[in-house]
Amino acid sequence: MTPTHDKILVRLLQEEDLEVADRIVRLAFGSFLGLPEPEKFMGDAGYVRSRWRTDPSAAFVAEVDSAVAGSNFATTWGSVGFFGPLTIRPDLWDRGVGKRLMEPIVELFQKRNIRHAGLFTFAQSQKHVGLYQRFGFWPRFLTAILSKPVQRQPSGAIQWSRFSDVAAAQKANLDACRALTNEIYEGLDPTQEVRAVFDQKLGETVLLWDDSRLVAFAICHFGAGTEAGSGTCYIKFGAARPDPRVEQTFDRLLTACEAMAADQGLTRIVGGVNTARHEAYRKMLACGFRTDLQGIAMQRPNDPGYNRPGVYLIDDWR
Repeated sequence: MTPTHDKILVRLLQEEDLEVADRIVRLAFGSFLGLPEPEKFMGDAGYVRSRWRTDPSAAFVAEVDSAVAGSNFATTWGSVGFFGPLTIRPDLWDRGVGKRLMEPIVELFQKRNIRHAGLFTFAQSQKHVGLYQRFGFWPRFLTAILSKPVQRQPSGAIQWSRFSDVAAAQKANLDACRALTNEIYEGLDPTQEVRAVFDQKLGETVLLWDDSRLVAFAICHFGAGTEAGSGTCYIKFGAARPDPRVEQTFDRLLTACEAMAADQGLTRIVGGVNTARHEAYRKMLACGFRTDLQGIAMQRPNDPGYNRPGVYLIDDWR
């Protein structure tokens, strides 16, 4: 029997839900993509546990007949928010669960005064695009997920450091990261991700300096259980200060991330970029990155936000 909305219970995700929620994420994506073994989607990488630990008040599950049917996660970076992955057990697709899992996300964005919200979804799926349009999200530019093999590159005169290097400077470094992103888009603040990577030991944040001035940083995952998985450096967020030298700074940031990945013995580096930031996209291609996957960014309201020319920033809203 097809469940109606009043039979779908949506609540906060609890620690005891983590295992089943993770299994549903893999099964849902793997089934949609037609993988022969859907539950092996993402290998030893994962979203569920780290995103719940980063912000338990922004992770939701839906229950049907007292069993977890799906989950959804919101991420808020100051004035900017995005959500996902929204995943549902394949046997419950097209039964209203996705709509119910969107409702607390929209409410949370309103409570947190999010000025600009978005998501990454499959460009070819009208079902996905249509669902999110019902909540005011509109498709704009493609987002490319790019990768390249890690090759040791001499850092030369590049002055960079790891966030974890100096405990005494962490507050000052977080403030510097926040000030940098505020120059790109008012209120943009991804420093919660910096703290999560440090506290949960998910990877490292690369800090790039001109003397004592922070000019770029990149929040990187690597290792089993992270959003990267074994052998991969995933740049979840990276940004260069918007000044006349921003292109050169961005190039240096990519070099520093690759040097850090090489130091960790990683073999692959991955990063996403919205193609509306066409200079950043072209620079990544020029540095040897190639597209593995592309999806569509949907945004609310239907304006560019920070996905616009002149912004040298890496993220993908997955």
